Amino acid sequence: MLQRTDEADSALIDRLQKAAFSYFLKHDNPENGLVADTSVAGVPCSIAAVGFALSSYTVAVERGWMERTEAARRTKKTLCFFAEGHQGRERHAIGYKGFFYHFLHMDTGHRAWNSELSTIDTTLLVAGMLTAASYFDGPDETEADIRRLTTLVYERIDWHWALNKGETICMGWKPGSGFLRWRWQGYDEAVLLYTLALASPTHPVQPSSYDAFISSYSWMLFGEQPYLYAGPLFIHFFSHAWIDFRDIQDKPMRERNLDYFRNTQISIAVQRDYAERNPGHFVGYNRDVWGLSASDGPPPTRNMRGGRHPRVLGYAARGAPLGPDDGTIAPWAALASLPYDRQASIDGVRALLSTYPNLLYEDRFPGGFNPTVKTKRPEGWVDDRCVAIDQGLLVMSIENDRSDFIWDLMRRSPVIRRGLELAGFTGGWLDESVRQAEQRSA
Repeated sequence: MLQRTDEADSALIDRLQKAAFSYFLKHDNPENGLVADTSVAGVPCSIAAVGFALSSYTVAVERGWMERTEAARRTKKTLCFFAEGHQGRERHAIGYKGFFYHFLHMDTGHRAWNSELSTIDTTLLVAGMLTAASYFDGPDETEADIRRLTTLVYERIDWHWALNKGETICMGWKPGSGFLRWRWQGYDEAVLLYTLALASPTHPVQPSSYDAFISSYSWMLFGEQPYLYAGPLFIHFFSHAWIDFRDIQDKPMRERNLDYFRNTQISIAVQRDYAERNPGHFVGYNRDVWGLSASDGPPPTRNMRGGRHPRVLGYAARGAPLGPDDGTIAPWAALASLPYDRQASIDGVRALLSTYPNLLYEDRFPGGFNPTVKTKRPEGWVDDRCVAIDQGLLVMSIENDRSDFIWDLMRRSPVIRRGLELAGFTGGWLDESVRQAEQRSA
């Protein structure tokens, strides 16, 4: 069993956070700031990964892993690429109507994989830009340019166009076929998307769009506690990586005397309870080994431990308690839970690394593993790649647990504050910000 002391826990978390950050130094193009979607050679950039990288650079400065001038230089180069890249319907465009294609070629930045113009991935990219703009607040030219370019990119996005004459925002668009048929409704990571869309000074959506979004929520009970349901854990983490939801409430949360932060805590408890009950009788599941989320999975096989013959799902948004589930665990999920349930997080990380000591790649968690698949190693099937957005989420979540660092930066962002207020959020730090402003003006 790994040594278990508070000092040892802190050292382990520090090591894993630094290793997660190192992904962005190893798998980027320094000429344009693009970040590879995964650690597999030759894959394109994910624009969401760039957003996580931009936020992680600020953490790296604070942790002493990178000089502020170097982080600012990298950030500006990235922002210049997105601000100056061609927007249009042509094949070589990087985006259209202010949005960007989900995947871009690492070298040219052109659209890759026939990917969609992604509203949520543009949101995650811009959230990283807003983090940088809040952090790099100095008077020198580079830091001033970071703030200027962030404003340019954000204000160019036509959120209203993305409604496509509907109430809620579309998930994406392609130049050949138009808007995708799916919209952002039902609880998901789009809380952040609507926050940015509402706050836009140029092409906003109206609060009625957010009302339509929250009206499609699904609620469940955990014991006697109602909670807002979303099966995959990443949904409960992504918006929270940037926004401090503690004690602030919109309409559905006020009606249930709940907030999104507490809802995430309940969802972690749901996952642990599900893994402990293990209704699918998968290998390895227990109260400390858990984590169902969107991830890749094993290829089709009937070579399973324990006489199990589940249908493996490949890439899927696994979730609890309603599934889907094929025994694949997202091993980064326990560590990403650190700001919400510290003890559950540390117990989970310790259990994973004690039971599966060869799970990490260069101290980074892979995208997923499935110990029910029979192989020569106890981990069973292990994803052969690390995923950029998983690594960025870990960098940010650990720092928020340690110091509220990203949350504090975004509490200072006028965009985040305005968007939340237009969505109807009140209480907590939002009210405190108003009181402090009134005191300064008195």
